[in-house]
Amino acid sequence: MRARREPRGRSGWSLLPGLHGGPLSESVYDRWWKLAREKALTESQVASPLVRRPYDLRHAAASLWLNAGVPPTEVARRLGHGVAVLLRVYANCIDGGDDTMNDKVGGALARVD
Repeated sequence: MRARREPRGRSGWSLLPGLHGGPLSESVYDRWWKLAREKALTESQVASPLVRRPYDLRHAAASLWLNAGVPPTEVARRLGHGVAVLLRVYANCIDGGDDTMNDKVGGALARVD
């Protein structure tokens, strides 16, 4: 992605530059995002709020990483904020794994005995 960084005025760069090298207009970006969702998702998923906005991918990534067992400190670092913010925003996204967590707690308690 760094190779795709192209100048975009004084404020930085654009990963997806417009036709003439400037920033891609929001309306064009939104139109292409909508088309991509329709191609990639099922009809019921398109009707849902699933990745309705590109920013939703950030939340999906954070949830995936946390559920995959990536340490919260690393997830927070990748998202660019502190662990307290991460846990406040994403703690409810951690799903399942109860048996694994119970086994860990049981194993820790067994070592104490």
